[in-house]
Amino acid sequence: MPNIRVLRDIKARQGVAANEITRHAYLFVARNQSLPSQVRYQAQLQLNLFGRYTRSITVKNRCTETGRGRGVISEFGLCRFQFRQKALAGELPGVHKASW
Repeated sequence: MPNIRVLRDIKARQGVAANEITRHAYLFVARNQSLPSQVRYQAQLQLNLFGRYTRSITVKNRCTETGRGRGVISEFGLCRFQFRQKALAGELPGVHKASW
């Protein structure tokens, strides 16, 4: 069963992917000083209507097993402890313990 933090991160990633182009267009219009202030104001109002999980800042790399947000190896999507456990168990293809 996935952790609630992992589910929240998946939801945030999907929301950002679905609304990224539209949000950037509104941001460009809202920050463009050469446009009339009424147009920029309307763009800012549209930006405020977007939900929480449409901002790219809400996406955080988390371990897919435990939901831990620190020490995540992004190539595998695992925190360092889970990575080590799975590597020692031989569950990660192409990863083996270094020999002296």
